[in-house]
Amino acid sequence: MKALLPVYCRLLGYFVIALALFIPIMLYVMGKMTDANLLFYKECSKLLMMLGALMTIFALTKDESKKTEEIRNKATRNAIFLTVLFIFGGMLYRLAKGDIMSVDTSSFLIFLILNILCLEFGIKKARVDGLFKRERR
Repeated sequence: MKALLPVYCRLLGYFVIALALFIPIMLYVMGKMTDANLLFYKECSKLLMMLGALMTIFALTKDESKKTEEIRNKATRNAIFLTVLFIFGGMLYRLAKGDIMSVDTSSFLIFLILNILCLEFGIKKARVDGLFKRERR
């Protein structure tokens, strides 16, 4: 999977995710968040997190190469697998609890966050592997 966005979008994506995490807290402290508009702010925060995650995933890295594209593909594959496990575990939990009212609506956001975690781990692992391979020579 090729990167579509410039390098600075990676940092900007993390900033948007952090902003989406702290804006609801600040709105609550200022008294702007009420029971009437809680759902609106919750969904807006989810959308901001999705936007930030997509920016992070599709941003170029400083040393973009074919290896980075392979890492991005592996991260997506691993994120799909982990998301399915997470959703399946949630389904089993709701089944065991007998809860028929709640529904998981955050599946795509969970997938994106797991994708970022796998991507970051893969990039750091490749960098460390490259350092150790150079030292052995």
